[in-house]
Amino acid sequence: MSVTAKQQYNHNKLQKRIRRHVGQAIGDFNMIEDGDKVMVCLSGGKDSYAMLDILLNLKAHAPISFEVVAVNLDQKQPGFPEHILPEYLASLGIDYKIVEEDTYSIVKDKIPEGKTTCSLCSRLRRGILYRTASELGATKIALGHHRDDILETLFLNMFHGGKLKTMPPKLVSDDGKHVVIRPMAYCKESDLIKYADLKEFPIIPCNLCGSQENLQRQAIKQMLNEWEKRFPGRIESMFRSIQNVVPSHLMDHQQFDFKSITKDSGIIDGGDIGFDAPEFEAQVPSKLSPELVQIVEL
Repeated sequence: MSVTAKQQYNHNKLQKRIRRHVGQAIGDFNMIEDGDKVMVCLSGGKDSYAMLDILLNLKAHAPISFEVVAVNLDQKQPGFPEHILPEYLASLGIDYKIVEEDTYSIVKDKIPEGKTTCSLCSRLRRGILYRTASELGATKIALGHHRDDILETLFLNMFHGGKLKTMPPKLVSDDGKHVVIRPMAYCKESDLIKYADLKEFPIIPCNLCGSQENLQRQAIKQMLNEWEKRFPGRIESMFRSIQNVVPSHLMDHQQFDFKSITKDSGIIDGGDIGFDAPEFEAQVPSKLSPELVQIVEL
């Protein structure tokens, strides 16, 4: 199919935007350093394909030198198209490793029929990937979570865990031996969907295991999408908020020394003006569910 000049312009603009977001995240959090060997975890979904594509592009143009090795975990789900990823990675001419571990049978044996398998499957997958990183001598493990994943996790933890936390862009792995990075942390899912279509990545469906969807995460995603449709820019504003935290105006006494505050402490982070209500439009769309109306009005 021929591409018009306008389509090519939009394609280039999209790629530059995603590349800029990835580069900014890498720089802000010092994700990749000179001499690193980055293990890119490739699932066969749009996000990890885009992450690999952008990191290879940055590798070719970055002022520092680092290696990239792609790793896929074949968990032996029935119907998994084993040939797709090896053929794709071979066509790129890059280092890669396919790890074959029958975690599918373990999960099916341990989890009752009808229950979600995601939690156990995730733990098993992490352990195998950590082991593989050690075997390959990787200094960083790159995961493909994007901005929307991070916001969804924030609300999941607030609504169901009572914690103000989300996926960090950089952390030490559960076994204490590796540094895990999320180079796509600033990328919008909508951009990644368009990018996957543009690049024609050989997407592997994520429902091969037959497990139920994570209904809580799906509900949060629907809520955020509904907000964004009715209030354009809200997701961007919420994402900026987790980059602009004011501990003195929250309620975690372990993060801020409230006990030591006296009248001689001076005004801290703007004082009471931090509680002054900004000028918001009070109108709330009537089509929102009662639960969402309550959340929006808070």
